[in-house]
Amino acid sequence: RPGRFEPGTSSIVHGHTGSVLDFDWNPFDDSMFATASEDTTIKLWSVPDDWEPIDEKGHAKKGTNLSESLVDLVGHRKKVTLVKFHPTANNVLLSAATDNSVKVWDIEKSEVMTSFDDLGDLTYDIVWDTTGDNFAVSNKDKLIRLMDGRTSTVTSTLEKPHMGLKSMKCLYLGTTGKFLTVGASLTNSREMKIWDLKNLSEPLSTETIDNSSGALLPTFDADANILYLSGKGDGIIRPYEFEDSKLFKLNDGYRSHVPCKGMCMIPKRGNDIMHNETARLMKLTNNQGVQPLQFTVPRKSDAFQDDIFPDSASSEPAHTADEWLGGSSKGPVKMSLNPLNKGATGPKKAFKLR
Repeated sequence: RPGRFEPGTSSIVHGHTGSVLDFDWNPFDDSMFATASEDTTIKLWSVPDDWEPIDEKGHAKKGTNLSESLVDLVGHRKKVTLVKFHPTANNVLLSAATDNSVKVWDIEKSEVMTSFDDLGDLTYDIVWDTTGDNFAVSNKDKLIRLMDGRTSTVTSTLEKPHMGLKSMKCLYLGTTGKFLTVGASLTNSREMKIWDLKNLSEPLSTETIDNSSGALLPTFDADANILYLSGKGDGIIRPYEFEDSKLFKLNDGYRSHVPCKGMCMIPKRGNDIMHNETARLMKLTNNQGVQPLQFTVPRKSDAFQDDIFPDSASSEPAHTADEWLGGSSKGPVKMSLNPLNKGATGPKKAFKLR
């Protein structure tokens, strides 16, 4: 059924000797993804173009499991908990592990580009900014470190942005120069704060969400400046519009009795544009698989709506790993979402080790 794979109807990716703790798809290659594991390694995988793992009866074909990785990245001393591809540079990957380090990898060379090895505690979250010049690391020691992407050195620090015990998440609010953090207050209420990246001494705003126990999960649509706020263990998605350094709640949002375990957004080029699908969130649940959630804007006209679909990030990288490490700074390569224009994505380049 759509949104769910029953036992025996899906193929398996296996090759790690420990549990897989995180994965991320390559924004410039829809067939490639990275997995992070308790076995201290990161593996890169590629789904073959002619891969057909399901037969006509809806069952997994024998021999269609993926067991040979493209690349194995070895360098962390303890289990790898988080991986995140670079938003503009090709074949650059950020990782975090319980050895209290974060590393930036060149996956074509299978080597570490830069590393920071003194985080001090468990990492909750890692996130790149829009250009990939910087990244942020949220830790259990109640610090969020803002770091230079090319050197992995700390440029500024948010000390105790949230005083509660829940895990902290963070994200850059597009190109606005603002930064969002979510966590818990001293009374353990869930809250979110907006910060000015030029002055982190005090938050621009603080909003208390509720008293639920699960960690908040923010997802930001940089094209529309819309924040989708969900939470582990609940079925609510709260949409906010970000304008003039403030968040304005749009409506009551999406409500479901099915608790959320994780949330992400697919690239806009995968949306049903002609049905005005402005966002598609993928909701991970405990026992009902992955549920696609479509957010649409009702319009009478069936023509392309350019006011709600500005040019969006394509699958074409802005620069190579070497160019980025050498100082090249670029935003994402944009493409038109109008189906008549057929986008701006160039031909797919084959991945190969250097």
